[in-house]
Amino acid sequence: MTGRVLGYREIAADVVEQCDVCVIGTGCGGATLGVRLAEAGKDVVFLERGGAYTKEDFDQREDNMLAKVDGGRGLDMSDDGSVQRLYGNNVGGASVHYWADSYRTPPDRLAHWAQEYGLTGHGEADLAPHFDALERDLSVHEAEPRYYNRMNQLLKLGAGRLGWRGAPVPQARKGCIGSGYCQQGCAYDAKQSQLVTHLPRAVAAGARVYADTEARALEMTGGKVSTLAAAVLDRGTGMPNGRSVRVQAKALVLAAGGYGSPVFLLRNGFKARLPAVGEHTYCNPCPMTHAIFDEEIVMFRNIPAAWGIDHFRLATMDGDRYAEGGYLLMANQLQPAELAAVLPGTGASHRALMTKLRKLGGAISWIDDVEEGSVSLDGDRARYQVPLGGGNELRIRDAFAKQARLLLTVGAKEVLFGDQRDTRITKVGEIERAVRSLAIAPGNFVFAAPHPAGGARMGADARTSVVGMDHRVHGTDNLFVADPSVFPTAPSVDPSLTIMAFACVAAAHVKASLA
Repeated sequence: MTGRVLGYREIAADVVEQCDVCVIGTGCGGATLGVRLAEAGKDVVFLERGGAYTKEDFDQREDNMLAKVDGGRGLDMSDDGSVQRLYGNNVGGASVHYWADSYRTPPDRLAHWAQEYGLTGHGEADLAPHFDALERDLSVHEAEPRYYNRMNQLLKLGAGRLGWRGAPVPQARKGCIGSGYCQQGCAYDAKQSQLVTHLPRAVAAGARVYADTEARALEMTGGKVSTLAAAVLDRGTGMPNGRSVRVQAKALVLAAGGYGSPVFLLRNGFKARLPAVGEHTYCNPCPMTHAIFDEEIVMFRNIPAAWGIDHFRLATMDGDRYAEGGYLLMANQLQPAELAAVLPGTGASHRALMTKLRKLGGAISWIDDVEEGSVSLDGDRARYQVPLGGGNELRIRDAFAKQARLLLTVGAKEVLFGDQRDTRITKVGEIERAVRSLAIAPGNFVFAAPHPAGGARMGADARTSVVGMDHRVHGTDNLFVADPSVFPTAPSVDPSLTIMAFACVAAAHVKASLA
């Protein structure tokens, strides 16, 4: 069968598809799994809620691109408004707007998942051949010095002065020109997202992609999914346009992302039989500091994270008490409009900051959150709980302190923490008091959260997990999950390559189920 990509304009009537495998989602999990099955001769259908775009659609305007490639147009928040949930809503998923950081899962995290959560078949030796293949397919390599913008250069310089360990960040790029518009979709097809790697291969192997199509309801007989019902959406409004797609597949794979898959399971009633659905969630909340320099920084050009500090990836303890760490530390990159949205102040004070746009820099940390969140339904509305107290708060405060120290070490004249009180410092000696005074509370900060995990975690016990080691939902015959919602915890690094490696394992199990 000829592969093709269909959007709401091309889906002119109700559709009934019959196939071997239906995949909900086209991001790092769904596309990686789908291409392996399509190239193995399986008949694959993808459903994607968002639109299908090409590089010609990526106009490098922040307002336009938020509307096209971000699931909530940048406005979806946790229940208390403290965390901004960032996720993909387009063919290619979040890989279209990600930074292309491509870390292998640290062996210590894989060992932790095996020892504490009983995972098998997902260890370092199991995933190594998948990582090898993925790195070839996505042209993953260490960022070269020519890609270090001034903020990345300063990050490396500061780490050296402070004795903090760091390294070039592995990147999925080919022919990058350093435009800086990574979060707005790559207009040059240089970033090796699923849109330009796995999905074209899957379509070439015969897969059909239905964009603007929201998976809604599973029809089941016993433990077997017989049909998936989906609604076609008008792209401009996001509302159903009256047409439908129904898919009858031998196997169905849920790959709607860490924010989406648990909600789909909740809406289809799985919480009653699997109490772990929607529980044990994580999202890597990201504290960031801003800095004013005398020299030009131009933080919004070249690639975002070329050189990163992993010195603090693992938290260190003083006996039973937290000492420091539990996060990665990177140079921050925000385009002007995004930066304007997160800088403190209003009116004249905010305008004064924006006049210094080219001399503004900053740092950001991916917090390896340890306090579990959850997602639940309030009617049909999903409510996401993200706790920022306890161990998460300790890590956030330490990240603020380390960011400020680094920025001042490399010449920042003033460091801004971005809170509503507009806390600022100019000297290293002011860090401790300033960080201690920060209120880590709703309304005072907005922490971006681009890396959801959990909510359908893997394990052997249906009382405490959602999927087994074969990625099959407990108690079902042909329903699988292949995205970060199966992770027992966050992976402590950018999750994209981990998602893809787990999806490779899932693909083998789905293929075996069809034999």
